[in-house]
Amino acid sequence: MNNIRIQDAFDHGKAFIGFLTGGDPSIEKSEEFIMKMVEAGCDLIEIGIPFSDPIAEGPVIQEANIRALTAGTTTDKIFELAKNVRKKTKVPLVFLTYLNPVYKYGYEKFCVKCEDAGVNGLIIPDMPYEEKGELLKVAGEYGVDIISLIAPTSEERIKMIAKDAKGFIYVVSSMGVTGMRSEIKTDLGAILSSVKEASDTPAAVGFGVSTPEQAEKIANIADGVIVGSAIVKIIGKYGEEAGQPIFDYVKSMKDAIR
Repeated sequence: MNNIRIQDAFDHGKAFIGFLTGGDPSIEKSEEFIMKMVEAGCDLIEIGIPFSDPIAEGPVIQEANIRALTAGTTTDKIFELAKNVRKKTKVPLVFLTYLNPVYKYGYEKFCVKCEDAGVNGLIIPDMPYEEKGELLKVAGEYGVDIISLIAPTSEERIKMIAKDAKGFIYVVSSMGVTGMRSEIKTDLGAILSSVKEASDTPAAVGFGVSTPEQAEKIANIADGVIVGSAIVKIIGKYGEEAGQPIFDYVKSMKDAIR
């Protein structure tokens, strides 16, 4: 068992959670970029395991998945990436994946490897709340939290999902897929107060957050801010030279929520 917990990310004020797709443009570069994110103040890192059918993702992250798969990225290589990152930092690490790759790999084998690599949690957007039981039990045995997602349409389900949430609660800001949005119209305040009534687990908001202004606004009502597409877009633009632009961007976001 590693002694790092997802909760650690929320122990020093508002958490900034950054995402990238593992293996885009290469495993080595992903490691470098993750360390830049940590250096810039990321409190938790989400590593996307590239998959051919990432149904929750918009074009920016879909293209990153294609770039990573084309570069020969495999799930095993992502485990190696996490293991190498874990040697260098105590920042909590979470995989974002889909149920099919985990199921195909074998739940137990996958969770054993998560524990071995120092991965603290899994976000699986296509696994409904009602169907998480079979994976939940195995993951719990290896100290891996299954992160619950709450969507704007969850309504009467919000408290039910929040009540037994582990690690942190991923509040989806807007309907649709991931991607940058000029404005977020969802009544996040109402969703977050329902979550808070049901659970002490920290709640972070993602999907559509890309500017320091949005981040600051969300940090006023949530425990953390999650950003994926905006970081992945930088990688798409600068490729192997993305390290410094990622650092500058993450720092500007972290400064906004301090």
